[in-house]
Amino acid sequence: MDTPDRGARPELMADCANCFGLCCVALAFARSADFAFDKAAGDPCVNLDDGFRCTIHPHLRDRGFKGCTVFDCFGAGQKVSQHTFAGESWRGDPGRRADMFAVFPVMRQLHELLWYLDEALRMPAAAPIRPDLLRASAEVEAITGFPAERILQTDLEDVRAPVADLLREASRLTRASIRALPMTGVRKRVGPGADLMGADLSGLDLRGAELRGALLIAADLSGADLSHAELIGADLRDAELAGADLATALYLTQLQVNAARGDARTALPSNIQRPSHWAP
Repeated sequence: MDTPDRGARPELMADCANCFGLCCVALAFARSADFAFDKAAGDPCVNLDDGFRCTIHPHLRDRGFKGCTVFDCFGAGQKVSQHTFAGESWRGDPGRRADMFAVFPVMRQLHELLWYLDEALRMPAAAPIRPDLLRASAEVEAITGFPAERILQTDLEDVRAPVADLLREASRLTRASIRALPMTGVRKRVGPGADLMGADLSGLDLRGAELRGALLIAADLSGADLSHAELIGADLRDAELAGADLATALYLTQLQVNAARGDARTALPSNIQRPSHWAP
């Protein structure tokens, strides 16, 4: 089966050096297992320094900020900071501050769509719909270049719906040559949106499986073969991926991998970094 080229567009990867710490300011979080204290949207985190850097970045998990280590803006931070607001930070202008913080979460969703479309465009089997994918990518890209006020007028659902249809079709075409396995035992539960929280899926052959939107929280996927399995929207928080093969998994994001547990044997796509908190 053809394997997708997993090269990543740099502009769809977070570049904190060119961002005004937007994820540390614009977004709210609540005290929980993921965050050590409450923070309101628009309030700078106390760990953010004057240069927009996190003062405890190497120790986030130890200090109770697991949630920060699993976040990914898909490059929206630097796009808003350097393009939408032309390199002018939120610190000097209250009006700019409000607009910048409002635009950031919208831009993040647009960049996430671009990430998925970029991957679909790299799937050789999706060649029949390549013109449609290119058109959709260009349309989303154009929105990200709009002025702030126009970005805020964007109906994200109107943008997302046709893109979702194309992504599903690209996945279907890519998975089409995978031999269907007998749906026995736990495999009967595998499918889009499946509730597999805590499920023992260790060592299973899940090649080409549709796990779109599946709940895989704390599931044991150690040693599982997820080659060309679709994982868009799957919740992998605390899922065990030790020794699993995700090298060609479809629509796998850095955020999902950061939220899971793995080790040096876990096979990942070339555009995904192995989290530093994983086991050796």
